[in-house]
Amino acid sequence: MKTRLLFLPLLLMLAASLAACGGGSQNVPANAVAVVDGTPITTAEYNSLFDQFVRASVAQGGTKPTPGSAAYTQLRNQAVSELVQIAEVKQQAPKVGVSVSQSDVTKFLTNLATTQYGGSMSKLTATLKAQGLSMQTARQEVYINLLATKIKTKVTSTAKVTVAQEKAYYNQNIAQFSVPAGKTRSVEHILVKSKSLVNKIEQKLKNGESFATLAKKYSKDPGSAALGGKYTATGGEVPAYDKAAFSLKTGALSAPVDATSAANHAYGWFIIKALGAVKTTQAHTTPFSQAQATIQQTLLQAAQTKLWQQWVADLAKQYQGKLSFQSGYAPPTTTALPTTT
Repeated sequence: MKTRLLFLPLLLMLAASLAACGGGSQNVPANAVAVVDGTPITTAEYNSLFDQFVRASVAQGGTKPTPGSAAYTQLRNQAVSELVQIAEVKQQAPKVGVSVSQSDVTKFLTNLATTQYGGSMSKLTATLKAQGLSMQTARQEVYINLLATKIKTKVTSTAKVTVAQEKAYYNQNIAQFSVPAGKTRSVEHILVKSKSLVNKIEQKLKNGESFATLAKKYSKDPGSAALGGKYTATGGEVPAYDKAAFSLKTGALSAPVDATSAANHAYGWFIIKALGAVKTTQAHTTPFSQAQATIQQTLLQAAQTKLWQQWVADLAKQYQGKLSFQSGYAPPTTTALPTTT
């Protein structure tokens, strides 16, 4: 099954604890599918999430799974695992000292509607419905996602990097900061697939039509079309293109450039206009002062990752023996462990 709610991914950062923890001796109530350190996951919670999974699967082109089928088992395991992870996140949040309010959830969804759906909450709701999901489910996923993110931020907040570590990294990886000689040129271009169309565009340009307008209308280059064809040529990419781009006089327009051969990766036909002079760069090594910020970020991320991995490993030990499942509901990661009936 495809990932549910792709734009609201559940942050399953605690999955390792589920895979590593041992079976518990807790009794699982008849109305529950599992118990996580004393907290039962009710059958009602499971049924609700499992139903959401089934509807999402059907909405994404799948068929409704029948009990006992591989698809049914996969959705059941996914639902149980996710509910266990949600329980762990909720239990750990107050211990770490973080919380998420419903207003935080609303703010997230409002921002999502603004950035992706033109400010329309109804369009966001319709997208959820098309995936077989409810706004209630979306709010739950956002809540857990925000909570888990806050936990990780808090856990990794003590990560530090010293200047001495940064300099050591620079000296040990000096090759990374060696910049070879090269050249660049600011140009604009239009890429099309047929010779007849490129000839038509060439004539339009000669008649004074806007290069940017024609690029947005005709160009098949996804990286530059929306920018009106603007591009920084660096050489060494498409031989026919490079030859034309770096030989033009500044301000000049090329004739149609044939880049349809295999040697040119069968790109098609280009028309190129040189916007600026060719800029050359001598081979050099980026000094530490210029590389320091990047090095600091690299080392800081590594330090944060180490802290997080250690915390998750400790969490797995903490839940050892504190996770029990109703018979038939233990996910594959715990199938070798005892279940409770």
